Amino acid sequence: MSTIDYSVEERLVHGDRSLKQIDDAIVNPLDAKPNIKYILALGLTVTMLMIGAASLGWTFYKGIGVWGNNNPVGWAFDIVNFVFWIGIGHAGTLISAILFLFRQRWRNGIARFAEAMTIFAVMTALIFPIIHTGRPWVAAVYLLPYPNQHSVWVNFISPLLWDVFAVSTYFTVSFIFWYIGLIPDFATMRDRTTSKIKKVIFSVLSLGWRFSNRHWQHYEMLYLILAGLSTPLVLSVHTVVSFDFAVSVIPGWHTTIFPPYFVAGAIFSGFAMVQNALIVIRKIFEIEDLIPLKTLETMNKIILVTGTMVGYAYGMEFFIAWYSGNQLETFTFINRAFGPYAWAYWIMVSCNVLSPQFFWFKKLRTSIPFMFVIAVFVNVGMWFERFVIIVTSLSRDYLPSSWAYYRPTMFDFGLLIGSFGLFFTLVLLFAKNLPAISIAEIKSVSEGAQPSHHGESNHSANGTHGDGHNG
Repeated sequence: MSTIDYSVEERLVHGDRSLKQIDDAIVNPLDAKPNIKYILALGLTVTMLMIGAASLGWTFYKGIGVWGNNNPVGWAFDIVNFVFWIGIGHAGTLISAILFLFRQRWRNGIARFAEAMTIFAVMTALIFPIIHTGRPWVAAVYLLPYPNQHSVWVNFISPLLWDVFAVSTYFTVSFIFWYIGLIPDFATMRDRTTSKIKKVIFSVLSLGWRFSNRHWQHYEMLYLILAGLSTPLVLSVHTVVSFDFAVSVIPGWHTTIFPPYFVAGAIFSGFAMVQNALIVIRKIFEIEDLIPLKTLETMNKIILVTGTMVGYAYGMEFFIAWYSGNQLETFTFINRAFGPYAWAYWIMVSCNVLSPQFFWFKKLRTSIPFMFVIAVFVNVGMWFERFVIIVTSLSRDYLPSSWAYYRPTMFDFGLLIGSFGLFFTLVLLFAKNLPAISIAEIKSVSEGAQPSHHGESNHSANGTHGDGHNG
């Protein structure tokens, strides 16, 4: 087996930590009391969550009439938030599955965290279509295709039902993928903990893992299979979500560019959110050397590429609207850019198309404060993209007599704030109670795990799938 030579610039784990010290760096913070930075961050996210809970409670009490939805804008913040959070969930499986299949080692330090973010983002997203129905206690009757005796059957030709299949499958496979990756780390925590209760819990969760060669072989095979299953899901889920709009006859929605455009946008916003969260987590838990600047820079390059693709899609939409000669389409897009919602359109363009272009410059894409701000702009822009697509297209329908301007209420904003609170609260709780970095995978790209270093050995570093080879 050839020796992999890591230069200082290319090294994926900085510092001189031994393999045992990597264990300590990842596991010890889980047992320690939370520091002041963690407590402040959790306090902020829980406050946001309480705002959302209060808004949701009032919505249940009074009905969805407390929202700003009107006629013709029947879809507004609720579906905007749904599509936004489904998009955020894309980066996790992309980093874990697609980049794993391409043997991109830089993903190893961030894959576990991104997988968890996928699960939390999908959980957050699922709240909105349920409460959007107005009577969530009977939503399952109309959405889940189980045999029943009800007079109303699920509509299998509706893309809204396709969402149920696509998102539930995506969530299930992503959860299994995340859990399988955790099994070796559960075993490490089982062997290290002194708490009897935790030892029992981790023993059950680790499924009898003993770091044997047979276990690693089965693990790598299953991980590869799940990565192969997850890859088409990454591309299909937001494609199906885009069908909610693309198969309609509403000008501004009825377009064939939506599926690839939505997938690129989902990866774009997902990577920005992962980067934002990682910058905070690596600071709170002091693991900057395990998630080095090189990894964040690579993520910024992907944000630049996908942002350019999204900008191309914006331009192509305008071109096709003009080239088709369809007056309704032409009016819709001119109205987006220069109509009553022009402010939202230009926020979208500025954040999604212009701001990522700064990443062409190495000095800027390697500045942590600058990349954090740009990633925030990207997520603001991607939220406004969904707002522009949904609200501007609905507010100006075929009859000028029914046109109406949509104004969100405080409860719309409360649910939006609460969704961010729920997501980041789950992220912080996960990072404090489970390894946010895969111990086995990060060891596989550390200098001490390479074959030339016979002095450093650790059973957790052998046979990992991070480099695609067995020890």
